[in-house]
Amino acid sequence: MKPVRSLFLTCLALAAAIVLQPGMVAAQAPAALKVATDATFPPMEFSENGARVGFDIDVMNALAKAMGRQVEWTDIDFKGLIPGLIARRFDVAISAIYITDERSKVVDFTESYFAGGLSVLVKSDSPAKKIEDLNGKKVTVQVGTKSVSYLRDTYPLINRVEVEKNQEMFDLVGIGRADGAVTGKPAAFQLARTRPGFRVLDQQLTTEAYGIAVRKDDPELKTAMNAALARIKADGSFAAIVQKWFPATTP
Repeated sequence: MKPVRSLFLTCLALAAAIVLQPGMVAAQAPAALKVATDATFPPMEFSENGARVGFDIDVMNALAKAMGRQVEWTDIDFKGLIPGLIARRFDVAISAIYITDERSKVVDFTESYFAGGLSVLVKSDSPAKKIEDLNGKKVTVQVGTKSVSYLRDTYPLINRVEVEKNQEMFDLVGIGRADGAVTGKPAAFQLARTRPGFRVLDQQLTTEAYGIAVRKDDPELKTAMNAALARIKADGSFAAIVQKWFPATTP
């Protein structure tokens, strides 16, 4: 019996050694999804009490859960999102990115997950009623966003003040160094709701579609994310996220 018992114990030891080989467990789990954002654009993505929060953050986490993957976040300036994606620094970019013809030439986008558009933010006591009232005046825009090209091409008489961060863009209006800011509708209304002294002009400049950017050489990921997006819309979790961040908005 001893040789049999010895053989049995040897087999158990070999099996344990195989199971405990480095990398064996990790190989069975999907790799983390590397996602980049510029968390300076409330309510879409921003930092609160040291945590990354916002509509886009919740949407991305829900998509990853539906795909059975974890998210590994990277924070980067908005202007670096598309170049960083192309350079393979991360797999996905989500940061209130409008789907445009220019961007679609270099990256792919998922199906649009939310509708946005450009709006004008001014101080409450501003006499401006429409964007044309800001001709010859200073208007802040964030580098790398559609606001830059939109003002340049559509309202050339407006003096653009290009800044790196959304907060700087709004602050310049607040201290009177700029007469307005052109930014995404969600951010404009969020600021006007939470910071006294600002209002949003009734005139919405554009209607845009937000999309999640992926590389053109990764069509499988795009397909998987579109399937996950359809899944969270079907099970009600997407609608819950919309109501959390935009309680007056119908998804």
